[in-house]
Amino acid sequence: MGAIETNFKHILCCNWCFLDILQSYNLTAIQWMAIGVAVFLLGLSKSGIKGIGIIIVVILAFVFGEKASTGILLPLLICADIFAVIYYNRHAQWNIIKKLMPWMIVGVLVGVWVGNDISEAVFKKMMAIIIIVSVGIMFYSENRKSQSVPKNTFFSISTGFLAGFTTMIGNLAGPISNIYFLAMRFPKNEFIGTAAWLFFIINVFKLPFHIFAWKTVTKETLILNSILIPVIIVGFFVGVAIVKLVSNINYRRFILIVTAFGGILMLFG
Repeated sequence: MGAIETNFKHILCCNWCFLDILQSYNLTAIQWMAIGVAVFLLGLSKSGIKGIGIIIVVILAFVFGEKASTGILLPLLICADIFAVIYYNRHAQWNIIKKLMPWMIVGVLVGVWVGNDISEAVFKKMMAIIIIVSVGIMFYSENRKSQSVPKNTFFSISTGFLAGFTTMIGNLAGPISNIYFLAMRFPKNEFIGTAAWLFFIINVFKLPFHIFAWKTVTKETLILNSILIPVIIVGFFVGVAIVKLVSNINYRRFILIVTAFGGILMLFG
């Protein structure tokens, strides 16, 4: 009887600690709703619905702060990546992954060094500039009649480095990698499968730096992540079901306009 009582008290204590950690964030109902929307969009994004990744970063940055939000988002990205690599595994193009990965790792390491020593204000401005430039790249890509771009070695090196740097600074590599994959003229499933494996590997590689160098991934953030995982799962499978229906260019432009506005607010806010 004593052992049962002890275990019950231990479980009760853990539950109270869990609730205390969640309450320590002091989030309003509107902020919880915004987080829920962002995480649902994350699931959609990883299912193959491209063009919405930046808005997730903007929402979480406004709720948690720029640098802190990168650590909160990273484990959620890894969780969504797992679903994506399982679902689209057979479509991955490993020759492209092997070509980009070394330069992405270099970009991540430079991002760790740069991001570790700058103030929150500078980090905020850097993220805002990356967002605005990324949106500009996406607008340019959307409106080009020809999607042909250079496929030489320098293009692969620069794409890999920039993708690695921007994914470390603010999980913002999506537009850059999208341009590259469009240049490769991948069919939809190969596009999604290759991106899924590429970012699963690089996000796992980033995790120790967020834990030990930046200290943006903690026990508290992981507890917050744990209650958001079901929303990712719902978003992913909803996205899988509708991925063929979301190529409407007006929808993409709406997302880009809203995201650009968020980047401008972040830059001057």
